[in-house]
Amino acid sequence: MAEQDSGGATKAERDPVTGLLAGSDGRQRCWWHGNLEDYLLYHDTEWGWPIDEDRRLFEKVCLEGFQSGLSWLTILRKRDAFRAAFANFEFETVATFTEADVERCLEDAGIVRHRKKIESTINNAKRALELKAEFGTLAAYFWSFEPEPANRPEKIDFATVRTLGKTEESTALSKDLKKRGWSFVGPTTIYAFMQSMGMVNDHLEGCCCRDRIEKARADFKRPA
Repeated sequence: MAEQDSGGATKAERDPVTGLLAGSDGRQRCWWHGNLEDYLLYHDTEWGWPIDEDRRLFEKVCLEGFQSGLSWLTILRKRDAFRAAFANFEFETVATFTEADVERCLEDAGIVRHRKKIESTINNAKRALELKAEFGTLAAYFWSFEPEPANRPEKIDFATVRTLGKTEESTALSKDLKKRGWSFVGPTTIYAFMQSMGMVNDHLEGCCCRDRIEKARADFKRPA
C-alpha cells in the first residue's frame, strides 16, 4: 500500500495488534501518518474521501506513479512543486508538453527527476484526453471499476489491510489502462490510487476517520 509506509511511526508507537496510533488530540488513527503534521492532515482530510473531479483524479494517478519505489511522504512534500511543474495537472495542458518541458522538469530539483516518469505523465495526459472523449469524464471511467461490496474484506483490520497490495479490481483497471497506452499504472500503484481517491475505504477499524468516510461514500453520487 503506497501511502501506508511508516511515516515516522515506530512499532512502539502504534498498537501492534490494531495498527492504531493515538494523536496528540487523543484520537486513534491508522498508524502510517506517524503523527507528522502534514502527513496527519493528509490522512484526516484527503486519503479515502471519494472524489469525482477529473483534474484531481489525474493528479492522484500520476503522483502514485511517481511514488513507485519511494515513500508517499516524499511525494506529498513535493506535491506543490509537482503541481507547478505539470500545470496543476490540467491534463489538457500537460498533453501539449514537448521535449523542452521534459528537459525543464529534469532540471527541477523540487520534483522527482525521473525521465521515464516525466514522459509517462505527458503520455498519460494524452491518454486521459482519449478516455474523456470516450466516457465523458475520467471519473466515470475510474469509478466503473469500484469493487462490489461482496468482494471487499468483511473487516478492515491491521492484519487484513497489510495484505491489500493489489486486488482483482486494481489488476483489472491496471490491465485496461495499459491496453489503452497508459504507463506506470501497475496493479499495486492502481490499488494505492483507489485507496487515495476513495473508491475503497481502507482506514482501519477504530480509526477516527473510518465512519465519516463510510458516510461520505454512502452519500457520494457515483458518476455515470
